[in-house]
Amino acid sequence: MAGAAVEPAKARPRTLIHARGVAKSYQTGDGEVESLRPLEFEVGEGEFVSVVGPSGCGKSTLLKLIGGLLPASRGSIEIGGATVDGPPSGIGIVFQSHVLLPWRTVLANILLQAEVRGLPREQSLARARELVAMVGLEGFENKFPWQLSGGMQQRASICRALVHDPAILLMDEPFGALDAMTREKMNLELQRIWAAAKKTVLLITHSIPESIFLSDRVLVMSERPGSIAAIYEVALPRPRTLAMMGSPEFAVLAQTIRAHFYSKGLLDV
Repeated sequence: MAGAAVEPAKARPRTLIHARGVAKSYQTGDGEVESLRPLEFEVGEGEFVSVVGPSGCGKSTLLKLIGGLLPASRGSIEIGGATVDGPPSGIGIVFQSHVLLPWRTVLANILLQAEVRGLPREQSLARARELVAMVGLEGFENKFPWQLSGGMQQRASICRALVHDPAILLMDEPFGALDAMTREKMNLELQRIWAAAKKTVLLITHSIPESIFLSDRVLVMSERPGSIAAIYEVALPRPRTLAMMGSPEFAVLAQTIRAHFYSKGLLDV
């Protein structure tokens, strides 16, 4: 009798980001202060990976190391096999604050990235209009930031980070300042944008539910000086719905991640 068909194991994507024992310390008047202990991890091409941990554990420092905004004290970050030494051209960054220029329209703010990089105007304008349509901001191209909601402002900042077509999108608590309902809506939007843009995303967040909802894997960091406490696979099917947050699978993983912080009184996520 023929045996049941066995589904082949899902192949791991090609490594795009590789942290090789990367660590960061700062010199102060009282001596050296360790921010990040040596970290070793990989992010595959096209993956969505979230980093979650308590305040002050070095999450944002890690993002700045990957983005080439800070030098490593020890070890290295490699992107596509090349060691990061300054901001790589193939990265876009979205910060917690939208940092849109108030005197520029939505479209002009998006194009600022292209202007700084010296990219062709017409090509960048066409790309910007595609992104505006993708994130649902059509009709708001000529509005100013103060005329937009918080969620719309962050959509515009995501467009600006993507206008030069980077392979990697780094996001540092992009929805932290939004109310709970808007944040959930933006989680759905980010999932849709990621699926459409096919980028590799590294998201820094304090929110355990947000990290699980969006990610292929969740990297859990310890308290300062930050180290990797665990890395969890998220097996929920895609596209994900908000209703999945009530599923037993979601609840078990959320509780498992929270357990890293309960025992030490560090739960702020």
